[in-house]
Amino acid sequence: METITIPKTEYERMKHQIAKLRQLEEIDFDLIRQFKDSLEDVKTGRIRRVA
Repeated sequence: METITIPKTEYERMKHQIAKLRQLEEIDFDLIRQFKDSLEDVKTGRIRRVA
């Protein structure tokens, strides 16, 4: 294994990006797809108002 040296600010930036990627892994993409499909239904008028 090779060792490299980077500035602490760069290390913190990379660490922050990894944390963001881990949060993205938790997103339920099926739920997002359903939400997108529902928005398309609203746009095309395929919904009824229910009270």
